[in-house]
Order: sequence, then C-alpha cells, then structure tokens
Amino acid sequence: MDRLLPSESPFETIISFHKLIESFEEIALSDVDYRSNYAKAILKEVEAYPEFRTGIRDYSIIKDNEALIKNITADLFPTALTNNEIKAITIPFQNISFNYTERFKKILRNAGDEFYMEIRDFDDHQFYINNCCLILAYYYNQKIDFNKPFFYDIPDEGGVEKHYRILYNADFMEILPTDKSVPLTQDDIDLLFDNYNDIDLWKSKFPPGSWILKGFGIVSLFDATTESAISNLKSNLLKPDSKTVASNDIIENIFRSIFKIPSLKVGFIIYNPEEEKFIRPIKFDNQIQSFLLKTDQEVDCKNAFFGCSFENLLNNKEPFTISNVKKFIEESSSKKLGEHLLKQGIQSCVFAPVVKDGHLLGVVELVSENPRDLNSVNATKLELVLPYLTDTIDRYNTDMQHQVEAIIQREYTTIHPSVYWKFRKESQNYFQNINHTKDYIFKEIVFKNVFPLYGQIDIKGSSEHRNETVKIDLKNQLTALLEIFENQDPNTNLVLLEQRKFELESLRSELDFPLKADMEQHVQRYIEEEIHPILKNTKSNSKNEKFEKLYFESLDEKTGMFYQERKKFDNAMSIINKKLASVLDKKQVEAQQIYPHYYERFKTDGVEHNLYIGASISPTKPFDIMYLHNLRLWQLQTLCEMELEHHQLKESLPYELDVTSLILVFSSPLSIRFRMDEKRFDVDGTYNARYEVVKKRIDKSHIKGTNERITEKEKITIVYSQNSEEAEYLKYIKYLQHKKVLEPSIEQFEVEDLQGVSGLKAIRVKVINNVNNSKIKKITYQDLLDELN
Repeated sequence: MDRLLPSESPFETIISFHKLIESFEEIALSDVDYRSNYAKAILKEVEAYPEFRTGIRDYSIIKDNEALIKNITADLFPTALTNNEIKAITIPFQNISFNYTERFKKILRNAGDEFYMEIRDFDDHQFYINNCCLILAYYYNQKIDFNKPFFYDIPDEGGVEKHYRILYNADFMEILPTDKSVPLTQDDIDLLFDNYNDIDLWKSKFPPGSWILKGFGIVSLFDATTESAISNLKSNLLKPDSKTVASNDIIENIFRSIFKIPSLKVGFIIYNPEEEKFIRPIKFDNQIQSFLLKTDQEVDCKNAFFGCSFENLLNNKEPFTISNVKKFIEESSSKKLGEHLLKQGIQSCVFAPVVKDGHLLGVVELVSENPRDLNSVNATKLELVLPYLTDTIDRYNTDMQHQVEAIIQREYTTIHPSVYWKFRKESQNYFQNINHTKDYIFKEIVFKNVFPLYGQIDIKGSSEHRNETVKIDLKNQLTALLEIFENQDPNTNLVLLEQRKFELESLRSELDFPLKADMEQHVQRYIEEEIHPILKNTKSNSKNEKFEKLYFESLDEKTGMFYQERKKFDNAMSIINKKLASVLDKKQVEAQQIYPHYYERFKTDGVEHNLYIGASISPTKPFDIMYLHNLRLWQLQTLCEMELEHHQLKESLPYELDVTSLILVFSSPLSIRFRMDEKRFDVDGTYNARYEVVKKRIDKSHIKGTNERITEKEKITIVYSQNSEEAEYLKYIKYLQHKKVLEPSIEQFEVEDLQGVSGLKAIRVKVINNVNNSKIKKITYQDLLDELN
C-alpha cells in the first residue's frame, strides 16, 4: 500500500467501511435469499474487526486483511472487470491506495519496484486547499469547481511514460467537524474564494487536523496518454522564451508516449523559402537535433543527397515515410539519404512537413532504431500534433524574424529589399556565432562594381518662396497689432503704448527689405515678451476687444504666430512631395522587374532618388549592361510622368510652385559601402567621391559663361561627361519625342566648372504638358488636404 502524506492537512484521516457495512445490514434484511445470505456472511466476517466500522488508524490492519477487504468490496470491484478496469481504494488527494484491480497491479509491476505513484504537479499548497474545498463542498454545500484534471505519470515495461487521468468517487466518505474546527460564515467563505494563494488565511479557517475525513474513496484511472502528451507538447515544445525551451529529452518523451515507441527520437529543421534550404533552428541549436543535417548548419533542398525522395514533401506537403531503411537503400535511387540514416542507426523514420497557409515552415523528423516501428499507418498520429507544431513554429519564425529585424535596425537601418539578403545573412552569422564568442564584430556591407543613377525633381526657388511667405505673415501680424494699438483708449500706459507702436512700425519697415537670418525669431520673441503681456493685462473698449479676439484666434496653436501664408506654402510643398514620391515609388515596383537594384528616395525641397544596379546586388541573376540602359530609359520616362503629375496639380495647389528636373549620368562602375556610423549607403573610395561632389553641387550650377541655371521649370536637364552618354540619351529623347512626351526642341550646353570637376555637359528638353483637359481629373484643394492628412 502506497503511503506518503503531506506534512499538514485539515483532516484527521480515518479509513472506515461503515457506510458499506450499513448497506450490507440493509441487504441482510431483504427477502431475496441469496442476497441476504451473502450480506449476512460478510457481516459475520466483519464482526471480528470492529475497527472496520469505527475507523482504522493503524494502516497495518489493512495490509493484514487484504482478503477480507476484497470480499466486502467485491460489488464495487467486479471480478469480471478486474483485467479491464484500473481501480483501487484510496483517500482523495492522499497517496494512500490499496485493493487494486489486476490491470492496475500489472501497470504498477511494469513501472518497477522503485516507482512511486504521485499526482502530477500537485504540491502541499494545492493538497491543503483542495482538502479545504472538499469541506466547503460537502459540509457547507458550496458550489465550487475545484477539481482540475489530475494525472498519474506511470512508465510502462519499455520505459515509455503513460499518462492516466484520475477520477474520484467519494460516495463512501463523510466529513465531520472536531472541537478544533472554526465555524464559517458566508463572508468567510467569500473571502476564501478570493484568496486562493493565501495559505495562512485558509489554515486560519481550517486549522490542521480540525476535521475528520472518515470512510474511503474509489479512484478510477483511464489511459489519456495521447491527449495528455499533446497537451504537454503544446506547453513545452518551442516555448517563446529561449531560456525555458523544453529539452530534447522532454520532447522525445512526449512523442514516445504518443507513438508508444521506447526508442523513438525526434529532430526538427526549418525551411528557408528564400534560399530553398533546410536550416538548423538557430534558437534551439543545442537542444533539438536533426538527423537530416546531422552536423551541418544548412543543406540545399535540391541537393543530390535527397534525390527524388523529398519532391512530394516539398511540392505536395505530404509526409515522407521509410519503414525499413535497408530495404529503401536496395530499392530507391536516393541511396545517399538511406546510407546517411543507416550510419546513425536509423531503421525506420517519418519526415513530416509543417505547413501553414500552404507554406512549408519546417520538417519534423521521427526516427527509430527498429524497422517498421514507424510507418505510413502510425504516421497518421502526427495529425494530432501538427496543428500545435504549426502554431509554435510559425511563432518561432515570427520571433526570429523580429530578432533579425531588430539586429538590422540596430546595426544598420531600414533596408531596401534588393540588398536585404546580405544584411540578413550577416544577422544570421551573428546568431550562429553568439554561442562561441561574446564580442561579435559586425561586418560592413559592400557592393562592388555597381552603376549609379541619380535624379531629382526640385521645387524651384523654394527658399525665396519660403522667405516671402514668412514676410507676409509677419507683416500681417504686425499690422493687426498696430490696428489694436491705434484703437486703444488713452490710459496710464499711454507712453508705453506709443513706444510699442513705434517699435512695431520699425519692425514692419524692416520687412520691406530681404529677410535676415534671425528676423523671424526676433519678431516672434518681441511679440511674445513685449506685446502679448500688454494685450492680456490692459482693459480695452468693446470695439478693440473684437480686434483682440480676432487676433488671438488667428494665431497658430504651435507657434503662437500668424501662419496663414506659410501654411499654404508648407501644404503645397507637402502635397507636391507626396504626389511625386508616390509616382516614383509606384514606378519603382515596375523597375525592379527589369533587374533587381538598390533604390532610395529622399524628400527635401522636392524628391531625390539614388539607384545602384550591378551583379553584386543580385548575384543569383546574370547581369548585362542592357539592364543599365533599360533603367536609364525608365528613369527618364518616370521624371516625365512626375513633371506631368505636377502640372496637373498646379491649379489646385494653395500656393503656386514650379519644379525643375535633373538627371546625373555616371557610366563608371563604383562601390557602395554601408556606413555603420551613419546607417546609410555611401560611395566607397576617393576616386568615386567625385560622383558625390557633382551630385551635391550640380543643381545650383549655371550654364558656362552665363548666370542662367542649368535647370528650368517644366524641363528635364541631363548632365553627363562622355560622348557615348550623349549619344545614348539623345536616342532616348528622340524616342520620347516620337511618343509625344517631349517637345521637339533640344538645348545642349556646357556646365560651368565646379570645384574640382570640369568638362560636364548637359542636354535640356521640355516635357509636353498641354494634355487634353478632358483626360485630367479635376482635383480640389480639399481633395489634396484629405490625402495629405
């Protein structure tokens, strides 16, 4: 008889058969002779043991009278069912049990002499409070659902752990208070219900040994191995926190319970669709093995190692099963795979795809050292666990993606898709090496022999327009203040008001001249510190109150200044930039189909873009110079479309602004390097720096020998240095003239020498914008504001 009680209990436990004896006494009085005679015979046997009725405290009595107990409980433990049912007499939650059925005895024998039966995850705290809940339910008639599922984990003869669900029958028990028990009110009971974790509170209401548990219970077990193992798998397999990931032993024990195979081993690999490779899960590198990869970190899915064996798994997402590896080697073309498995002692195996939304996430590997242990029949059991594996692995992939993104964001920046693969590779190298070295040095990302393309569409005279709107707002505000002061009633502050009026007029006069660098801040500070306090602290007549109210309502919430004209200008700038950037981004999606290339865009006083194209950016695709020429034509066409988009916007803008367009041609390949300190790409090397110098200065340069800018509104300027570039772009222009995109006239001129750069030339051509108005959708200013916001 098992017996190991927790240190404390609210019960004094007395094993008694009094309720069963009382039932026999009723049967003995019945008219059914055979039942009556049977009951009388049992009662006669029990007479010699009065403690069977009064209560047994000495557990040796139970051991010495096993036959008698078997006889008096025969109706509860039918002989015909003893090899089927798993039953015993017990005290609920206490490790006291005896009078086992034959099946129960066999289960315990197979578990071994050293096995001790305990309820899974059931500590002293739970034991004490569950016993208290028994009292609340049976003595105080409280409706309380305190019985969570309980399990015994018992190994079989092969060492496979099986899981048995526990059910209790307490019909033959009664609960009695002692003189030490504490009477409870409903308020006491409600307080207990709200404080499950306060063990001291429970002990104060149910002191140790203050109640008597008299009688016996019946425990019935049923085999819930598969359901429990699946639940354990869900809880333990691939936990989000890498520090608490279940060990390989735990996972294997779970699968052994499901498949009932003592020698079963489990492996797992992740599928990388971008590179079409199987890779070892980085997060579980030292915890979950792989029998396909063995010591490798990754393997190509199309590797000759797999032969044709995995085609069905990859294409149709169906499990691949080998019930006899030796026979597979003899009959299959994938001998390398079979030999690879056989070297590891694998005689049968199942490789099951983990799929979500039609996408392969990874492969679960189940292997055994015995032929036919694993086969296509029992492989169907994986259908029970794959849904949990799918969610877990999908969570793992998402988590890894976030970690990789975090590394990229921290060590690099937001990365364009065309070069993302190289940053991802370096991030993965970090994870692969993090267990071997604490001080991993991130490598700089370099792409060699790439061709640059640069273009911009700029707001013409944006600085002048901005200064003009600032002057208008400041003049209007100063005028409004002067009007308030002119209508102010004479009072004690008359001298001060006259002084302020003079200062306001002086500031307004200064605005007739070009705006000084600090003029805006100077006027704002003066108004806030000198004028607004006077307005707020001086009583005004009713007429002036209206002027003041209107003035303060006209102030911008953020700046505290007039902002009407600047707001129109800023909104116009934002609308133009957003519209032109959207055209460029949309066209970029098409351009990537020409050949994958790096693309970055900047919004300044207009929209700039950099493109880099070359074999090093997309090493898996053959590169030809034809792709560069295609991209150059695309760039020219796109700038034409952006010019047309602006032309259609102009009438609807709150502030009329013109744009100029520029393309810089540079035919020599260069290298770009990701600058770790600046988190951006830049050209690499002193010679290539010439390209960056030209980019920064070219749009403000003039036609050689004149004061005329090389850029002009509604025209595209193409700057180049080589005759071959001139011939190439003249062909593009001729083509677009034929398509009625560009006007027939072409301007060609030399560009003034820049610092350290000379010999530049340019072509300038106008975009045809007299588009049929019926084809252009009329856009209102409100439409633009709605889209902007």
